[in-house]
Amino acid sequence: MDKLTKEQRHRCMAAIRGKDTKPEMIVRKYLFSRGFRYRLNHPRLPGHPDIVLRKYRTVVFVNGCFWHGHEGCRYSHLPRTNVAYWQAKIERNKERDKREQRELAKMGWHCITVWECELKSAVREKTLESLAYTLNHIYLKDRSIVRYELPEEVSAIAAEPEPEYGRK
Repeated sequence: MDKLTKEQRHRCMAAIRGKDTKPEMIVRKYLFSRGFRYRLNHPRLPGHPDIVLRKYRTVVFVNGCFWHGHEGCRYSHLPRTNVAYWQAKIERNKERDKREQRELAKMGWHCITVWECELKSAVREKTLESLAYTLNHIYLKDRSIVRYELPEEVSAIAAEPEPEYGRK
């Protein structure tokens, strides 16, 4: 049974932000301190990604474990009340996330998802370092020089007959 009244619960749920969340701010501060420049919530891209790095053709989604149904995470659990509603809502969120990432991939964007639980203090540094490594790897791979080599061809020029010396 919910301990809050319907109005109190509504106020609590309405206070949950979709932008500038603590996990998102952690990722943004880290990226900026490492020299990565980005845009926020680009309106022309599907799903309005949290962080858009155009130079790297990469978008970063910073997802909350509860709201996006992080599989196997201890922070992703269904509430005991109104289970059918929450289960349907989280499944819709997961389907929408997959659909938007497929659309972005079709447009040539790399998609990275950072989960809220990966930004807890015990594993935060490792997660952020791997994010920077991945971004640098994407950049180097996309910008690498492709060397084209021509296949060796057999010379099609007919050789002149060797001159016969001493014969007349």
